[in-house]
Amino acid sequence: MIVTGGASGIGLETSRSLAAAGASVTIAARRLREAEEIVGALRQSTANDAIEARALDLADLNSVRAFIDGWKGPLHALVNNAGIMALPVLERSPEGCEMQFATNFLGHFALTLGLHRHLAEAGDARVVCVSSTGSLFGPVLWDDPHFRFIPYDPLFAYAQSKTACILLSVGIAQRWAGSGITSNALHPGAIATNLQRYTGGLRTPEALRKTLRQGAATSVLLAASPALKGVSGRYFEDCNVAPVCNERPSAALAGVAPYALDGSNAERLWELALDLMTPQT
Repeated sequence: MIVTGGASGIGLETSRSLAAAGASVTIAARRLREAEEIVGALRQSTANDAIEARALDLADLNSVRAFIDGWKGPLHALVNNAGIMALPVLERSPEGCEMQFATNFLGHFALTLGLHRHLAEAGDARVVCVSSTGSLFGPVLWDDPHFRFIPYDPLFAYAQSKTACILLSVGIAQRWAGSGITSNALHPGAIATNLQRYTGGLRTPEALRKTLRQGAATSVLLAASPALKGVSGRYFEDCNVAPVCNERPSAALAGVAPYALDGSNAERLWELALDLMTPQT
């Protein structure tokens, strides 16, 4: 199994839980040296030596291609966990994409697409896409996803990227069922991690917050539980399928917007992502 961003936050807890259950876990991380130190601690705490770290910068498609080229053999689960949130100023990837869209979605799309044959080789493989209730703040901005005309808004850019993560799972469910690959997306819950460093910290009331272990639970469920065999194209929170809501809740955020599960939106996003991955002449 591969866990992107698996050396910190809920990604680390996801890696730990999967390794403790006996899985061979590859932590894909931008800061390789730090990840390798985490690997040593995980091997000791889980009594599982089948844990390794490999370099991956999701914002750089060259790094994604190098990771794909280095992968050998079957892949039973890919947990697209890594992410960034609410960058205060507009930043762009080497390809010119808005950085949250590039990191949270496009890099994971390229990684997933490149690992397709390894997932298919495994049989009954799973792709898990970590999203957020932040998706309730907005859909994909089809005509201007990179904020070249629309004034940049950190939260709206984050919302777009997390809606795209859900649509990636929907697209996989529509396109790859014949390869024995399923995919589901999830909201891990409100957990205080380094992800909120640009938002002034987690603002969710303490009574509604989760621990890191609780936050990783839904990712682990989707990656490994026999109960999810054959289930695909869904969005989960609190280890259950989330309800569809027709407007953003005014109180505690929960559920998923119809635009994030729409099959035609998933197809449109897939084609957009393929176009973004194609070198421009």
